[in-house]
Amino acid sequence: MRAGSLGVGALGVGAASVGLDRALRDGAGNEASLSAAAEPSLHGGVTVPFHGEHQAGVETPAPAAATFVGLDLREGVDREGVLRLLRLLTDDAARLTQGVPALADTEPEMAAEPAALTVTVGFGAGLMARAERPVPDWLAPLPAFGIDQLEDRFTGGDLLLMIAAEDPLTVSHAVRMLLKDSRAFTRVRWVQPGFRRSPGTQAPGATMRNLFGQLDGSANAAPGSEHFSKVVWIEEGPFAGGTSMVIRRIRMDLDGWDEADRTAREQATGTRLDSGAPLTGGTETSRADFEKVSANGFPVIGEFSHMRRAHGIDEGEHQEVFRRPYNYDIAPPPDSEAISEAGQIFVSFQADLLGQFLPIQQRLDTLDLLNQWTTPIGSAVFAIPPGCTEGEYLGESVLS
Repeated sequence: MRAGSLGVGALGVGAASVGLDRALRDGAGNEASLSAAAEPSLHGGVTVPFHGEHQAGVETPAPAAATFVGLDLREGVDREGVLRLLRLLTDDAARLTQGVPALADTEPEMAAEPAALTVTVGFGAGLMARAERPVPDWLAPLPAFGIDQLEDRFTGGDLLLMIAAEDPLTVSHAVRMLLKDSRAFTRVRWVQPGFRRSPGTQAPGATMRNLFGQLDGSANAAPGSEHFSKVVWIEEGPFAGGTSMVIRRIRMDLDGWDEADRTAREQATGTRLDSGAPLTGGTETSRADFEKVSANGFPVIGEFSHMRRAHGIDEGEHQEVFRRPYNYDIAPPPDSEAISEAGQIFVSFQADLLGQFLPIQQRLDTLDLLNQWTTPIGSAVFAIPPGCTEGEYLGESVLS
């Protein structure tokens, strides 16, 4: 587990940048040539398949904007109501992700640029109970951690909608369309919008930075690999082909972080802030040498560092999750002296929540220097059902 995650921890510059470089190098620096070379490629028409073995939005490259919505079922919504709701959401999502307006879409023009839109649906324990299906033992609130200061407005939920795209307007329209069609069955519990780098800012596959400036997700399994499948996808039972999801809202004390010098920051994480490499040397993807000691005989990567605690080296164990976080930055409370209210919407996927996520989080709760600057204020657990084929609704294999 690489440091740089908070909790358990696009398209590239492309032809436009290459063209600009060539124009400058060849001396063709007139206004017309520079304008043509710098014209960005369009992302609006990009679509991600909706139907398939797995839901999109997990293994899919994380786009620039995402909104996470936690919903509670209204009183009186029974099993048949849950199934009607899921059929509606499935039909809406199948259309919107392909650039087709949802039925009764009052702003159909806003659906024309899907911009790699994905809609991922997760089930909470409450939905499973209403649908009269067994609730997995892991589909429950996480145990209380000493570092938590959870707020109800960011915690829990019967149903999750994770809507993500390269364009925030696309996300906004999709969120409103899905909520309009689900409001007879649900009420909004919480909404959490988040952001990453805009498309074209970094090369494809580049690791995102969080608001502490850390590379976040360096040790993630490579999507599409056998290792990814082992880490993420559930192999047996009703949720086979799906996964478990943890979402944690983590407030980051940026004002306090500003007061720490670079050495203190890197000692807290166990990595170099510029490259994400472990303090023992190498590059972002290098394996850390936890046995290496300094001239004074102390571990180069301290026992208190986030990287070491997440890795579990001192307990002789190692677990992995797949992190897909987003940043948030909103206005501070009116009576606050802080200049920002910012943090991370931490998202992790794992095949075995109790065997993967929980031990990591318990170690970080016990000892992690980063806890000095981070506070979890929201938490929820959802079961992500497998994907569906045309004519099926999301979760049909689980609930039927």
